[in-house]
Amino acid sequence: MSGWLIPDWPAPAGVKACVTTRDGGVSLAPFDSLNLGDHVEDRPQAVAENRRRLTEHFDIAPAWLQQVHGIAVAHADPGVVVSADASWSATPGIACAVMTADCLPALFCNRAGTRVAAAHAGWRGLAAGVLEATLDSLDVPAAEVLVWLGPAIGPQSFEVGAEVREAFVAQLAAAEQAFVPSVNAGRFMADIYQLARLRLATRGVTAVYGGGYCTVTDPRFFSYRRSPRTGRFASLIWLER
Repeated sequence: MSGWLIPDWPAPAGVKACVTTRDGGVSLAPFDSLNLGDHVEDRPQAVAENRRRLTEHFDIAPAWLQQVHGIAVAHADPGVVVSADASWSATPGIACAVMTADCLPALFCNRAGTRVAAAHAGWRGLAAGVLEATLDSLDVPAAEVLVWLGPAIGPQSFEVGAEVREAFVAQLAAAEQAFVPSVNAGRFMADIYQLARLRLATRGVTAVYGGGYCTVTDPRFFSYRRSPRTGRFASLIWLER
């Protein structure tokens, strides 16, 4: 679909991935047009049609999750919607999918191209260890893992309180470098991409790609911080049939 993002990373040939944008769907404002979230008060029939278009375009079966800002990782099953913030798959054609609108989507695969995973990481999930839990689901040495970080709120837009900074720094002193003081007293600007890279590095994962987007300032993407009543775009990864 024109306008959707295809990750630029050295994944094995059989590993496919995509990030949808706002383009290509039937939802009306403020969810226009390709809203894939079924929990944002969009018309159910519009969400169903948008998901159908995505599924048909790639000939995949996405495993949608009920995301709860936790660290649970599910086996991707298109027939069951489970409460989790990440999923993994070793079955061709079944896509791990996460929905976001400022949170960080992270796509994983092993170098052998036999297993993939996707994680939804808001700051709470990131601090709690959702990336590490997803990494564990791949069940391979860290050196065999590739990660691509999808569109999320950028460091110039992500203002947080001191408690968010402390949540990360208390676990990893190096996380301090991902925060700079805001113009607002007692607040900080956070770099969620840097935080993700730092946490993955502590587990030995250094083949990390992507980043550099900002959902708040890039109108191609839904952004909850820009507009609290909005849709969700999806980041998906799967093994080619």
